[in-house]
Amino acid sequence: MSRVVHFEFATPEPEREIEFFTSVFGWKIERWGEEPYWLIDTGEGDSGINGAIAPLQAADQPRVMDWVGVGDIDAAVEKALAAGATLAMEKQEAPGVGWMVVLQSPTGILFGIIQPMPGSMP
Repeated sequence: MSRVVHFEFATPEPEREIEFFTSVFGWKIERWGEEPYWLIDTGEGDSGINGAIAPLQAADQPRVMDWVGVGDIDAAVEKALAAGATLAMEKQEAPGVGWMVVLQSPTGILFGIIQPMPGSMP
């Protein structure tokens, strides 16, 4: 069974959100290289997932995106499209992370699927 493996918050003020979530939840948040992208470590244990904060690119961009981990991204995309999903972002590689695609469900929910590279995600 595929599970949500990553969440992403999009915001026009990343630094403000970093301060907020760090102070409220004690999350460890660090910038990912030179990219305007910050990884969120929500803590130890198996009961939660980690995520990220990214700049908001457009007013109609979703503010929260969940990413579902799959073993075969091409098969998952094919299955989703056959079930009525539409492609919102073509398959692309995130170096050191894996292959990613963004889909839209038949009723309009945007979600990502990711085929992680071995060892890149829990």
